[in-house]
Amino acid sequence: MAERQRATLRSQWLGQQLRELRDDSGLMLKEVAEYLQRDPGTVSRFESGFYPIRRPDLMALLDLYGVSDRQRRDALMTLSQDVWQKGWWDGYAADVVGSLIDYAWLESRADLIRSFAAIVVPGLLQTPEYAKSVIRANDADATHDQIARWHELRMHRQTVLEGDDATQITVVLDEAVLRRQIGDARIMAAQLQHLVQCTTRPTVDIRVLPFRAGTPASTYGTFTIFKLPEPFPEVAYTETMAGAVYAEPPQSDRFAQAYVEHERLALGPTESTALISKIAEEWK
Repeated sequence: MAERQRATLRSQWLGQQLRELRDDSGLMLKEVAEYLQRDPGTVSRFESGFYPIRRPDLMALLDLYGVSDRQRRDALMTLSQDVWQKGWWDGYAADVVGSLIDYAWLESRADLIRSFAAIVVPGLLQTPEYAKSVIRANDADATHDQIARWHELRMHRQTVLEGDDATQITVVLDEAVLRRQIGDARIMAAQLQHLVQCTTRPTVDIRVLPFRAGTPASTYGTFTIFKLPEPFPEVAYTETMAGAVYAEPPQSDRFAQAYVEHERLALGPTESTALISKIAEEWK
């Protein structure tokens, strides 16, 4: 039996824009299908994201819908290429839930990533040993091979922080993240020392929300916000044991406001680095 096609986040975005363009033009599915010489079901699957549209069909639709703005046409064509082209993260699609593949794609595309961490250090800033301890804690029944693949994916994701076009990342860490033992004391000391080293990178900004700051701006826990280039919207992400949740504007606005408030309550960069260094010494 053939594996059911999963609608990726990027294919859903393209489909959503195609649906909006068709609605704006006042055309019915049947009329668009006749223009493309396809059946209405295929056009419907284009718009749902379950069937990626090919370049010739997309160009034909943009002509039909009267999209003459060069910038928008190019942006939609680029998004179409993202749907079809496989990134390195797609090589892990058989090993992890689809939402994590979407997450890795968002990291690769983002201009800015903002994270609030309430439990553990964000994956992009984890040391290899710390990451293994987190992965084992999240799935105690996983096999050695599964853990190895998940760990490999997490370490590979960190390449977005390297090179001349490194992604900018700002993180607010609850003080509990620094004091909660993950693995053993040696792993914790190494992880916190790694955070201190990360603060020396021009594209990394780490703040600590101290216990003495009181109740944070929200008590809903960890979340991440991705600022993406056009034509993508800003996307907020949070994870639960029932699965991942992605939110776009206006729903993502609450996450953005919460992050601003967390950052306002947090220590400044210098004070944060000093506290991380201090607690690292305590773990030794």
